Amino acid sequence: MDSRFMLKLSCMNNLFRLFAIIFLSLILLPSKSANAAFITPQGSCGSDEVETAIGCISTSADTGGTSFFTSVIKIAVGLGGGLALVLMLFGVFIITTSAGIPDKLKQGQEIITSAISGLIFIILSVFLLRLIGVDILGLPGLK
Repeated sequence: MDSRFMLKLSCMNNLFRLFAIIFLSLILLPSKSANAAFITPQGSCGSDEVETAIGCISTSADTGGTSFFTSVIKIAVGLGGGLALVLMLFGVFIITTSAGIPDKLKQGQEIITSAISGLIFIILSVFLLRLIGVDILGLPGLK
């Protein structure tokens, strides 16, 4: 029975890896691909923006809310939050399929704890960047 469980768990791990590869390949497709129209309509970027597979990225260094740095931060926070969600779901899956094996329960708990702590780290870093960079120092390009 343990060999069947291990076989099932390895199949599920391979399935998770396949979904992760498909998800990442959809994100990293070039903008001229067939599904880029679903992300941003063709030609919807401004004159100082570059059209990519994950959206329009500004190339200007102005002080407005559409600077390059602001675009990169928004994309990075979105990807970090999405990755944290996927890791939490993977940890829940490991706990659900652990069948009471203490090592698997602990592994799932560690994955969920790591994902939550990473998400808290992302939220606090954005908060500190806004507090120090915008409110205290008034750096241009972060507003």
